[in-house]
Amino acid sequence: MLAPYAVTDAESRGRRHPEETTRYRGEFQRDRDRIVHSAAFRRLEYKTQVFVNHEGDMFRTRLTHSIEVAQIGRSVARVLELNEDLTEAVALAHDLGHTPFGHAGQEALNHCMREWGGFEHNLQSLRVVDELEQRYAEFPGLNLTFETREGILKHCSRQHARELGELGERFLHNRQPSLEAQLANLADEIAYNNHDVDDGLRAGLITLEQLEEVTLFARHHREVRERYPRLEGRRVVHEIVRRMINQQVVDLIEASRQRLAGSGVADVAAVRARSAPLIGFSPPMQEENRQLKRFLREKMYRHHRVHRMAVKARRIVTALFSEFMSDPALLPEESREMALQEERSQGEAGRARAVADYIAGMTDRFAIAEYERLFDPHVT
Repeated sequence: MLAPYAVTDAESRGRRHPEETTRYRGEFQRDRDRIVHSAAFRRLEYKTQVFVNHEGDMFRTRLTHSIEVAQIGRSVARVLELNEDLTEAVALAHDLGHTPFGHAGQEALNHCMREWGGFEHNLQSLRVVDELEQRYAEFPGLNLTFETREGILKHCSRQHARELGELGERFLHNRQPSLEAQLANLADEIAYNNHDVDDGLRAGLITLEQLEEVTLFARHHREVRERYPRLEGRRVVHEIVRRMINQQVVDLIEASRQRLAGSGVADVAAVRARSAPLIGFSPPMQEENRQLKRFLREKMYRHHRVHRMAVKARRIVTALFSEFMSDPALLPEESREMALQEERSQGEAGRARAVADYIAGMTDRFAIAEYERLFDPHVT
């Protein structure tokens, strides 16, 4: 029932380490299951989306966000006759390499690693599934298929792309990943934009009145008020946000269908050979999304409460990195051994990468606790 340009198990480019197929699961189902059972996936429960984990139980985390992305992705994939299992696997794995404290933590770790290649969370997600997860006797990492790994790597600098072989070629030659990978990227955008609106309103960082300047929100706010004049509280917000998501999903489906029909692509190779993605919004919806993003950046992400936590996050990550780099004996035994091993093979850059791996794998609350253990004399 898949479209000719959808990825199938039979057409997969395979795994880095060959494995026998299984009787009752497809290759992308196996990828999904390995991701769900990984330690990195479980840790997403305590990694921030916008709000640090301890700030409240009702806000999104990286885990709930990833589940929401997978749900949107599967819904669209089914309508477009794309591979739902591959879309879901990419969606669930796309944030595995995120640091604690969201983008503030990532920026701090990238700054700390500036002498040793920097830090990109997409590359770190790939590193998690290729190397850092230790679950199998015959290979490091999760040994995922090429197609899932391709989808995880949404962005990549040309410098790093040159080091990735086949996986990095599309960044060097301006080519596209599979439609399923393109879809997971858009599902991510729909999920975080709209749910950041929900969380921002819940936290009191933004107001309904402020959001009236956003066309997408104002339209649905007006519809909800006209249809349900007596509706109050959180139900108003939920009703607006679900309508916003629905309109974007419908637009994504219809615009992508038109683009696919007019493209003449007949298979996955033709999809990859293109210079621009085929999955995307219509131009009007794309502009409304840009407006929403601008609003969230200016009114929410730069809010003084968010900025204060970001400053604390950068201080914590920077201090942890500096301390562990100067004295690897402070690391737990397994991470210390990894740092020494990497240093023997790659010098100081190897030690730095091992320290970055350790910090990137931390949850928000573990990073805070580790900071206190290192710098507060009253904590052991």
